Amino acid sequence: MQADTFEKRLEASKKILNQLMDPAITLEESLKLYESGLQHIKSAQQMIEEAKVKIEIIEKNGTEPEK
Repeated sequence: MQADTFEKRLEASKKILNQLMDPAITLEESLKLYESGLQHIKSAQQMIEEAKVKIEIIEKNGTEPEK
């Protein structure tokens, strides 16, 4: 999966959800979409966790952490 922004991953997840709601979708297609959606969601959750850690470090030290 390519590196995208949080917003792009969220938008991709929404698009997948809309596709999954289509009654004409096959089981195989829905499984592939579901897996892809989970990957986007997990990646977005990881980005949120990283941002939380960064915020905690900034609040504690008053500066951004070194990379």
